[in-house]
Amino acid sequence: MKSNVAEDFIKEEKLRNIFNQVFDNQTIEAVHELANKGYIDYLEYIISTGKEAHVYKAVDKAGNPRAVKIYKIETSSFRNMRAYIEGDVRFKRVSSDRRDIVYQWTRKEYKNLEKFTEAAVRVPMPFAFYRNVLVMEFVGNEQAAPTLKEAPFKNIEVLYEKIVEELAKMVYKAKLVHADLSEYNILNHNNEPVIIDCGQAVLLSHPNAKEFFERDVKNMCNYFRKKGLQKTPEEMKNAIKALKSSV
Repeated sequence: MKSNVAEDFIKEEKLRNIFNQVFDNQTIEAVHELANKGYIDYLEYIISTGKEAHVYKAVDKAGNPRAVKIYKIETSSFRNMRAYIEGDVRFKRVSSDRRDIVYQWTRKEYKNLEKFTEAAVRVPMPFAFYRNVLVMEFVGNEQAAPTLKEAPFKNIEVLYEKIVEELAKMVYKAKLVHADLSEYNILNHNNEPVIIDCGQAVLLSHPNAKEFFERDVKNMCNYFRKKGLQKTPEEMKNAIKALKSSV
């Protein structure tokens, strides 16, 4: 049953075999549902793999490149996910079931990407989600854009200014804290930073929002220090505050 369904949207046999080994029938049916609605025509190749999710380069029915993020049910850290969902007023009831939590997490990432996009934060634009499958803008040219870890900016001071601006828009316009910002979750797309992996982002009203924001700032200051730019967390927070009225 798996192979027959997956053949509809995965043409390459090796990729189809990997997909069938990793994902269960309900996940494959979710991809099929999004394909029926035109959001996916076929999956082209794997962009990245992790414990919690695989990200695929895909093409939609109109021929547009897309990124498809598929959360794995059995290996996702659902207890960690709960910590970011609980306390979020957008989610009144947090399930104790692993599958339900992963579904909520997928919805949460979609909603966060929507809010970031509305606030002009540079993130992949979200298009659709269903169950544990999220369809987004593909960020890249012929190949997917690399992370800052893989491809640092040549001008680190320019990057610092851009990250400060993105953080200001997150906090003052989107009213969200990313909560896991680092060089691993920022793409370098034609020398422009693109923020990714936004599932854990929380509203400013979340009880741990301040702690998460402090951690994001500290992580980025550590990154800039390793690249030769000495900025303290206080300096970065002051730079973010200075943009409050202009973002």
